[in-house]
Parts: sequence; C-alpha cells; structure tokens
Amino acid sequence: MSVGRILQSGGASVGITLSSQQSDILARYVELVLDWRARANLTGVRTQEEGARVLVLDAFGCLVALPQRGSIVDLGSGAGTPGIPIAVARPDVCVVLVEASRKKAGFLEVVLRELELANAEVLQTRAETLGRSPAHRGRHDAVTARALASIPVLAEYALPLLRIGGVAVFLKGSGAAVQARRAAGAVAILGGEVQAEDPVLAPRPLVVLRKVAPTPERYPRRPGVPARRPLAVDPPGL
Repeated sequence: MSVGRILQSGGASVGITLSSQQSDILARYVELVLDWRARANLTGVRTQEEGARVLVLDAFGCLVALPQRGSIVDLGSGAGTPGIPIAVARPDVCVVLVEASRKKAGFLEVVLRELELANAEVLQTRAETLGRSPAHRGRHDAVTARALASIPVLAEYALPLLRIGGVAVFLKGSGAAVQARRAAGAVAILGGEVQAEDPVLAPRPLVVLRKVAPTPERYPRRPGVPARRPLAVDPPGL
C-alpha cells in the first residue's frame, strides 16, 4: 500500500479527513525523516510505510484530545512527531517545536522550509528553560510529547507552559493507565489532574493531563533536575 493510502485510511480510522495536499505534505515529511535519519540520529524507522504509521498515524491519535485552535507546544520534537503531523492536520493551530539538540533543531527548520508550514516554528531550548520564560509560561493551550520521560517528569515540563484549562497529551506505551494513576500526586503538585486515556480512538495509549490551578513558581526546577529527581509518584492514600 502506498504512503498516501496508508495516511488516508489511517487518518479516517481516527476521524481525520486529509486533503490530497495534506497527504502529499505528510508523505514528503516521512521522506525527509528517512533522508536525515542517520545524519541527525532521528529515529529507528527505516521504510516509508513504517514512517507513515509511526511518525504520522500515532501522532494523529493526539488530535482527539487537542483543541481545534490556539497554540500547542511539542516538547522534545526530535524527528518532528507528533508536532509536524498536528500542524499539517490542524492548520488553525500554531505549533511550537521545542528541541534541545542543535542538530535535530536544524533538521526541523529544514522540514518547515521544505513543507512551507507557516503555522509552526522551532525553538532550540530545554523544556525547563521554556517553562520559566515569561513569553511562554502559562501561555499555551496544549502541550504534546512522545515517550520522552516518565509522567512526573513530563508533567513538570508541560504544566508550567499551560494556561488554566489547557491540556498536556503524552503518547505512551503499554502500562500508561497504571503510570498515570501513580503520577496523580505529582501532577496535582504542579496544578494539574489526570484525565482518562482513550485507547479506542487513539492508535496507542494516551495520557491526558488538564491544568486546573497555577503551577507553583518553583517549578520547573533547574535544567536536568526534574529527570534526576522526579516528583513523588504515588498519590496520597496508595
């Protein structure tokens, strides 16, 4: 099956209707990742068909929990997923691709130029630094991340960036529901609450957090600290 047909049928399965132009843009995105895969240490994906499923269709699963408009921050963008497929599928959102690696951030800049994506930008910085920037703290409607870190660590990266009512959507593997329950206490410290995942609509498990209160000023902690010393995992009473 061609990449275009995989994208069209896979998108339809999660309620996403792609135009032929969007399908072509996403197929070109997959090509770019494969071209740069070794140079920038992007991904283990090796074929266009695998790329369509792993890079694009998995990302589409996030859309069930994301707003139709507003600003979305994609943390640890790396190869550009889920941020770039979201930007293509949702032209009315602004996507900020955040990547600490200079080489990977350079790749993302190439992708945005090649695909002519006007609704996305690249920031080469760490999530902890961004969360303390007045231009971004409490300013965004949603944050996404692939399996970048454990949920308490991701929550400390993401929740400071969200406005009240915003959502953080994490693509996780098996055991996501157990991880989410155990992280509820850490999430609450940061001003969030865990919402149920929806494995029926999403190709892979999602963990969704909602910002319900301001994040205390001390978070996020200094770069590297959240990963070295994650907030307490088990919620009170467990």
